[in-house]
Amino acid sequence: MIAIPAAKERAWAPTRPLVVKAKQGVLTDVVVTDERGRKVSGDFNSQHAVWRSDQAPLPFDSRYQIAARASDSDGVATRTKTWVRTVKPKRVAHTGLSPYGEAVVGVGMPVIMTFDQPVQRKAAVEERLSVTTKPAVVGSWYWANDQMVRWRPKEYWKPATDVTVRSRLEGVNFGGGVWGDDNDLARFSVGAATVSTVDIKNFTMVVEQDGTVVRKVPITTGKDGWDTRIGTKVIISKQRNVVMDAATIDVAKDDPEYYRLDVEYAMRLTWSGEYIHAAPWSVESQGKDNVSHGCTGMSTQDASWFYNLSKPGDVINYINGFRTMEPWNGYTDWNLSWDQWKRGSARS
Repeated sequence: MIAIPAAKERAWAPTRPLVVKAKQGVLTDVVVTDERGRKVSGDFNSQHAVWRSDQAPLPFDSRYQIAARASDSDGVATRTKTWVRTVKPKRVAHTGLSPYGEAVVGVGMPVIMTFDQPVQRKAAVEERLSVTTKPAVVGSWYWANDQMVRWRPKEYWKPATDVTVRSRLEGVNFGGGVWGDDNDLARFSVGAATVSTVDIKNFTMVVEQDGTVVRKVPITTGKDGWDTRIGTKVIISKQRNVVMDAATIDVAKDDPEYYRLDVEYAMRLTWSGEYIHAAPWSVESQGKDNVSHGCTGMSTQDASWFYNLSKPGDVINYINGFRTMEPWNGYTDWNLSWDQWKRGSARS
């Protein structure tokens, strides 16, 4: 007797192998072909009792014919034939992965994977993601929402760590009629450990690299009503020049607080618009008072130096303030404890 996939199965998951079994005796022949007559490869087990396809994932919405022969202990032959069709998704999901492009990043850089469709079966998706590091580190995934999962190590990366991120989501059931259609790969490395501390109350930034203080910089942060957030921030990106327009934070042009400035040496810290940058217009207040609209300003000379020292992924800790960070307003991953982070995994 031969056990084969259910006859005329119309929703075969592409990641499932096609399996044919001889319940009694041995399989003598198994031929699986697609709609164009091309054979699907596979192997018998050592007893020739099971044949399993090794071609995965199979394409969506494709028909496969399965023909098998078996022989029992008395030499009686059995033949059977059927077909299956792989699932036709309602929607397919594509992914985005960062960092990418062999980047060299700071010790606070998270791995971020985004999806253009919601993920319901998070554990099934997470199972197909991997982060490999040299040297090895302890880390975990955290689901920020249905369309974003992030990975970070337990502690900051060590300099000179090499990281490889892989996803194998093609043919994976995301739930709700959504199926994965991407496999992805990214590699990056970790550079020097640049970790700075901004003291809002005392108007200073202390910059450390690889554990050594390299400069103490006078700064200014947000004034009353425009308070700078405290917590651990990570440099998202760097721009040599950027136009900062208060209209982007809903300040009307006739408001006394409106501004439009050409800014140099800008390093983004939050999606809502906090930067650390050159602020030559506030040099007299730097080290003495907080006068900005939430950004961290310093002299052009200090900003140029810090810009050239820094890279995306570098950490800046903000202390001695009261306005807290909003979740995911930037790379806020390090504001969660390790226990909190681990609980964000769908497989915890």
